[in-house]
Amino acid sequence: MVLINCDMGESFGIYSTGNDEEIMPLIDIANVACGFHASDPNHIRKTVELAKKNNVKVGAHPSLPDLQGFGRREMKLSNLEIKNIIMYQVGALKSFLDEQGIQLNHIKPHGALYGMASKDEEVARAIADAVAVFQVSVFGMVNTCHEKVYKYERGLDFVAEFYADLDYDEEGKLIISKGQNKSYDPQLAIDRSLRAIKEKKVKNTGGSDTIVGCDTICVHSDTPNAIEIITSLNKAIKSK
Repeated sequence: MVLINCDMGESFGIYSTGNDEEIMPLIDIANVACGFHASDPNHIRKTVELAKKNNVKVGAHPSLPDLQGFGRREMKLSNLEIKNIIMYQVGALKSFLDEQGIQLNHIKPHGALYGMASKDEEVARAIADAVAVFQVSVFGMVNTCHEKVYKYERGLDFVAEFYADLDYDEEGKLIISKGQNKSYDPQLAIDRSLRAIKEKKVKNTGGSDTIVGCDTICVHSDTPNAIEIITSLNKAIKSK
């Protein structure tokens, strides 16, 4: 069974993003923000407790230190700096998980860090160094430096991820908005996801096919109609 994952806990302070209370019961895996692009200690606790209540697996969603840019702006950091910021964030989340008796399920870099690692082997290696410390799975995309470094070079437990609510360009890269996410057609999300599961392909913006992996499907909690997409996806996946 292909599992649905969602980036969660991305509110911070008095600012609210997404609808975690309604989304959490619908998903299998939560990628929890760790404070560098969103969240704070209070929201991390709240998100972890909500995941436990709904029997949802929890992974870390570490980012570049870019709260104002929501972690979607690239930065030039050394390999050790990248390893350190990931360990710092995952360690923070893990303390809340340990308190609740929940096992850390995986690590999935956020935003620009995820994108940088998909095309830069050195960034991917720095992330792999941090993942190895925690000895958990790492999420990423096939036919990118994610798979090349995480799976084949380092032998990590690599989980291939497909995005239901994002388009892929002709080079197979995700098209990520710099601002507010827009609603995505639920039927298109279902059709693309089912094809990704069966054929390991998705139609890119150029009209040709891009090879994808689909061990898990991601829907973003800040997509305005995320609940509708996730509900429809659950029905479609379970009916197959």
